[in-house]
Amino acid sequence: MSIAPNSRVLITGAASGLGLALVHQFVERGCRVLGTDVHGELPETLRGLDGVSYLTLDVTKDVDWAKAYDWVVEQWDGLDYLFNNAGVAAGGRIELSEMDQWQWIVDINLLGVARGCRTFTPMMKAQGSGHIVNTASAAGLIHPPRMSEYNAVKAGVVALSETLFHELKPFGVTVSVVCPTFFRTNLTDSLRGKDEGSQKMAAALIDKAKTTADEVAASVVKDVSRGKHIIIPNRDGRIAYRAKRFARPVYYRMMANASKKMTKTD
Repeated sequence: MSIAPNSRVLITGAASGLGLALVHQFVERGCRVLGTDVHGELPETLRGLDGVSYLTLDVTKDVDWAKAYDWVVEQWDGLDYLFNNAGVAAGGRIELSEMDQWQWIVDINLLGVARGCRTFTPMMKAQGSGHIVNTASAAGLIHPPRMSEYNAVKAGVVALSETLFHELKPFGVTVSVVCPTFFRTNLTDSLRGKDEGSQKMAAALIDKAKTTADEVAASVVKDVSRGKHIIIPNRDGRIAYRAKRFARPVYYRMMANASKKMTKTD
């Protein structure tokens, strides 16, 4: 089922990266888009895009979500697609991760998604339709070493999405969870942690990735239009996930090799 022109779409983290790429995908399809981000003014990246409105939304603040809800009611009287996309990155060896860093990434990557779902689920249930799309990561399905905080919150997003997939299905509301591996984006700008070696390795993987945010967004929108629940846009992510599900010893060897390789950089 294709995405209908004039569909109403809200995207968090829309000013850059995957969020911005998703905005462009929906603009090309003639949809109405509410792009949201933490910036107080309309970001340069969203200016001049046909059918795009902007609202400041910090996903950790209930008051901002309430404002977004009110905007949608007043301007659109409903919502067809909610993309809980905003996110940040952190990682490194567990002994070097501080609890304020854990709280920071939990508040944004996990509770930010929960707030979005909690805010707009009543509206979608009442209208008997809607599609929630939560951006997790392949790290929510497979769990490489030295990524404790990131793996934990992304696994939480996967679990939340599966729960809502079943919970909301009787009401005509569908749920997808997006689980990409590394792709070229500005996620490195948000990287936090005291493990400098792991930070540099993660940044290199992102910067040298062959896949672009535009390619990931195109794959995501295609699978969303098909109603797919777990969306893994990258081939390497699909291979790793299948290995974990169907060839666990192979998966464990992959993770062990990754850990040994990282240890050599300490």
